Amino acid sequence: MQIISRSIDALNEKIGVTSSYLILPLVAVVVYEVFMRYVFDAPTSWGFEMTTFLYGVHFMLGLAYAHKHDGHVAIDVFEARLPIRIRTLLRIVTNLVIFIPTVGLLTIWSIKYAATSWGMRELASSSWAPAVYPYKALMAIGFTLLLLQGVARLIQDFSALRSND
Repeated sequence: MQIISRSIDALNEKIGVTSSYLILPLVAVVVYEVFMRYVFDAPTSWGFEMTTFLYGVHFMLGLAYAHKHDGHVAIDVFEARLPIRIRTLLRIVTNLVIFIPTVGLLTIWSIKYAATSWGMRELASSSWAPAVYPYKALMAIGFTLLLLQGVARLIQDFSALRSND
């Protein structure tokens, strides 16, 4: 089981670090759009949507990476005062009761959402009309990676619980 956990961790680490570089084209598009809008008074028809797409992909592919590194918002005022074993048990219960079912449903529905979008070759309703189905597929991939990271965390917590016995 540890090999599965380590493999998921490695995958999400690689994808998280790689997707972090999406900030560079995002900044380039924003700078270009601001320059065109305020210097030449000629805003682009695609700039705003492109920034939304780039940031969306950056955000979705970073979800699992953030979870792996405990980067999501957490209120652990009470948990921090508990003994390690109780904290681990609490994380296991929370993962099984809240995280896995919620992210599992988000994953299932985002896959259906992306499949529907691919089936109709969905385009944005703007004048630029870019294809949105690849971005919806990346959203499904992001939720799938987050679900896998939750499974990896669960494996790690069970392992930690066993090693403390």
